[in-house]
Amino acid sequence: MRGLPLALIGLLVAVILVSTGIGPVWIPPATVARILADHLFGRPDPASATGAAAIVWELRLPRVLLGALVGGGLGLVGTSLQAATRNPLADPFLFGISSGAAFGAVLVMLHTGAALGPLTLSLAAFAGALLSMGVVAGIARRQGVLAPDRLILGGVGVSFVLMAATDLLIFAGDQRGAASVLFWMLGGLGRARWALLGMPAIVLAAGFAYLFGRARAMNALLAGDETAITLGVDVERLRLGLFIVSALVTAIMVALSGSIGFVGLMIPHIFRRLVGPDHRALLPAATLGGAIFLVAVDAGARTVLAPEDLPVGILTAALGGSFFLWQMRRGRG
Repeated sequence: MRGLPLALIGLLVAVILVSTGIGPVWIPPATVARILADHLFGRPDPASATGAAAIVWELRLPRVLLGALVGGGLGLVGTSLQAATRNPLADPFLFGISSGAAFGAVLVMLHTGAALGPLTLSLAAFAGALLSMGVVAGIARRQGVLAPDRLILGGVGVSFVLMAATDLLIFAGDQRGAASVLFWMLGGLGRARWALLGMPAIVLAAGFAYLFGRARAMNALLAGDETAITLGVDVERLRLGLFIVSALVTAIMVALSGSIGFVGLMIPHIFRRLVGPDHRALLPAATLGGAIFLVAVDAGARTVLAPEDLPVGILTAALGGSFFLWQMRRGRG
């Protein structure tokens, strides 16, 4: 499996080229690759600002790249949360982090406005995600120690409460903006612009670097808190770091794409079967796998009801539910 990361990188590039060409006007992958090479390494002809080059560079590629960043971030966060809780069902959607980020984002969009400038939405989503994590951690704390078995139950409960609070914000807000907010909450990549890609790219890279640097400690955590402590791991500090990084990455992704569920649950589960539980291999595999998955699913979302643009969150929910039913059927058999 040593060559798996390179294979996943190659597959991601291929999926990006194919997905960028999909739309009302089909553009072959070879043409997409030439356009990208012209922009990245050459001097594109100003006359090519119209036609296929403009479609690829200005419209489709930012969306595809945002899908790769969001999918990669959710795969990374899901892996982190599953290690922190020692529970393969943990993900930012079920854990309450996505609901907290959505609550903060909706509060800004409908009630406070961009008081802090362009970063207001991301900061509000991060604050909401941290609030959710703090409440979940408080519920799960037993005799001063976080109980992993209570984290998921607390996360599900907090998630439902925050979803209700978000619905209340929408109901009490400007009804002219409520429709767009509801569409945003379904999960989609239609807001993608080149100017919006910098922050998620930086946050994803920083989050990956932080988590990968703690891969050995995360491996020890899988063996149980007592074993991790005997190996020199500060379990409480490690979990706190995992939760904060997970909240930050999730908040940035939710602020740009809305709530996209089940990616952070399915992808680590699948790649854990392929590469094993060692986080030195699992973290990069789940990050790349999440990117590939969401880019591919978004391509399907753009075509299944064409010319309508189906929110990608609907497809990820359908696939995630089907995945669990399949897993239950396998387990029963």
